[in-house]
Amino acid sequence: MGTLSGGRDRYVDFLRAWAIVLVVFGHWLITGLVRDPDGTISAPELLATVHWTQWLTLGFQIMPLFFLAGGHAAGGSWARARNEGRTAAGWVGQRALRLLLPAGVYSGLVLVAVAVCSAVGVDRGILALVGWAMAMQFWFLPVYLLLSAATPLLYAAHRRWGLRVPVVMGAVALVADALVVGLHAPLVGLLNYVLVWGVTYQLGFCWRDMLLTERSGLPACMAVGGALAFAALVTFGPFPVSLILVTGQSPSNTNPPSAAMLAWVVGQVGVALVVAPVLRRVLERERLWRVVRPLGGVSMTLYLWHMVPVLIVAAGFYLTGLAPEPGYGSGGWWVLRVPWVVVLGVLLVGVVGVLGPLERGLSAVYERTRPGDLPRRPWALGLGLVSSVSALVWFAGHGFAYGGRFPVVPAVGLVVGVGLVMVTGRSSVGRGVRLTSV
Repeated sequence: MGTLSGGRDRYVDFLRAWAIVLVVFGHWLITGLVRDPDGTISAPELLATVHWTQWLTLGFQIMPLFFLAGGHAAGGSWARARNEGRTAAGWVGQRALRLLLPAGVYSGLVLVAVAVCSAVGVDRGILALVGWAMAMQFWFLPVYLLLSAATPLLYAAHRRWGLRVPVVMGAVALVADALVVGLHAPLVGLLNYVLVWGVTYQLGFCWRDMLLTERSGLPACMAVGGALAFAALVTFGPFPVSLILVTGQSPSNTNPPSAAMLAWVVGQVGVALVVAPVLRRVLERERLWRVVRPLGGVSMTLYLWHMVPVLIVAAGFYLTGLAPEPGYGSGGWWVLRVPWVVVLGVLLVGVVGVLGPLERGLSAVYERTRPGDLPRRPWALGLGLVSSVSALVWFAGHGFAYGGRFPVVPAVGLVVGVGLVMVTGRSSVGRGVRLTSV
């Protein structure tokens, strides 16, 4: 299995931490602020404005590693729960609440701020921009929540059919993508959010049970084959090189995930498995592990809150006119990316520190409310998941202040959804689970 710490695989935790760090860094890098002549702040879309930067997304689209690590961890967790005789409903409810509590509190605080700003007459354009920035990472949450909820079924399929499951899921995803590109069927494309990322999640099961590593040369074939397929689809097919959504670009590799994204998933998983033996040995060094482990512990906090420092810098340096502003995308602008990222990093450390008491409070709430192995209200769990996923999907697509207005319906939907999951019952087993790791 590899290097373990307290029953956990260090390399899996490293992949999760590495993915989060690169996501945060990537979002900061492509977020550029401009102070307009009237004193307002705008954020031109770097990937759409400076086209060559779309190649940078090949280095920053690292979320396949997070889903791979998530599948590995969830497969192990459910296998242990199953062997202990615990129920699927209880396990799903506990996993869902671990994600929904921090996401719900974050959303609630942002929505309160939106309501206050709207009441005092903040410009709707600025409010919509800020609301979008605070929700730009939310696409991940409903997808991961759905895959977590489906884990007992997905793992049962894995135990019966092994590698054939991600292969079939990938084939169906290719058919769905062909319908999206060829027939412009966007509703069909919604399936690929679960299918493409589900392939990665399912490969995490296969990796844990050594189905990927017991076949000599398979990881290398995945790495090379995925890279070649991606290059062919981008060069000869209709797909762009950008692995992050670019406004106006059609088709997109992420909205919904495309055949090119699927190829990237396969290639990235292959690379992760090829380099695993070397990195496992590196992670045996306790000094390095003492850096990686805390990052994994606050992964959810980093993911949710990492755009708050951007707002602080915008208010403190751009609204006041203190920030130097060379031409957007110029050489001087890129030089200033270095202090930009450093300042945001320092601020994020401070934000995480301030959130410490809140995180401990959420852990206490989780202990008092998490579903038991035999939930008293299983119907509430199902309705709660549907309501929560629907609200998160809306926020991911529209932000927290679409059109500069408070989003009443999705806000109520998220409150109701989280509340229903919380009332499914109390557990009497297992203590001390951190909420900041998913």
